[in-house]
Amino acid sequence: MFDKTPALQTAGPAGPEPAPKLRGSLTLAAAALFFAATAVLLLAARGNPYDGGPVARARIAFSRAQSTVTVAGQGALTPGGAGALAPAPIAGLTAPGPGGLLPIIAADGRASWKAYARPFVDDGRPKIALVIGGLGLNLEATRQAIATLPPEVTLSFSPYAEGLQAQIDQARAAGHEVMIEIPMEPLDYPDTDPGPYTLLSAAQPGEIQNKLDWLMSRATGYFAVTNAFGSRFLAQDRTVTPFIQALRQRGVAFVDDGQAAGRGGGLHRASLGPKIDGDLDGEAIDNQLLSLEAQALQSGGALGVGSAYPLTLAQVQTWAVAVRDRGYALAPASALLALKP
Repeated sequence: MFDKTPALQTAGPAGPEPAPKLRGSLTLAAAALFFAATAVLLLAARGNPYDGGPVARARIAFSRAQSTVTVAGQGALTPGGAGALAPAPIAGLTAPGPGGLLPIIAADGRASWKAYARPFVDDGRPKIALVIGGLGLNLEATRQAIATLPPEVTLSFSPYAEGLQAQIDQARAAGHEVMIEIPMEPLDYPDTDPGPYTLLSAAQPGEIQNKLDWLMSRATGYFAVTNAFGSRFLAQDRTVTPFIQALRQRGVAFVDDGQAAGRGGGLHRASLGPKIDGDLDGEAIDNQLLSLEAQALQSGGALGVGSAYPLTLAQVQTWAVAVRDRGYALAPASALLALKP
């Protein structure tokens, strides 16, 4: 689904401290601007992580009271502020799993697809949702996406990222709902290898379940999962059926890249449209965003996807301001979910 050249040199532990209260909101705003600018400069200097560029090492720490992300030689970007989503996990929505906490449906019927989604009020305007994916493996690109994109933009994370919970906590503190990417077998596997926990079409249901449990217990706070690759896996009923059943039993939504658009299974579902940055050119990205507007005007809603390239983030920031003035509602991806039998 997203461009994800393997780059697992990421994070290690660190001990950030909360910013003193006396600095106030002005200091936090200045710090956020500083980190966004620094992230852009570092990405420009070190290359693009999605086409094999080097990945900066960083240090990440997670605590249930507060999580911050710290890059060597810089300060901490502190979560919070207007629009912050509730910290995860939410009581009653998790159970122990092989890698951490697994999502469950609460005794009162609450489920992750709703509880962890960004709230949205539909006022009748055409809705446009955008997912930025492939996050977590490169800390600088992830930081820039969290700090600079509007909170309505949904962020999608690789399960292989170190410090994944800390990064998800940071995204939710900035108002972004999040998804986890589930690696699935492509047609050219193993030439294209999505990693050791790839769901394989030849696997037995028990093996699929074990891998899925590990992937879904890597972090908590996500409302949906999405597929990474999967052209072979998603084409076979014998493998897709247990996958969909597992999501339904755990109360998690499924947002696919279009390859599973015809599959429902009683899930809350949505399918992504074409990538806005398949052609990494400013004018081409703008044209794709205009295509989303046309689709939303025609059908009432559109769901696009892109990666955290510096150019993509810059184009989306500019577009997100103007699109509201043109009468559209910028919405989280969860606002386009539908229950499909």
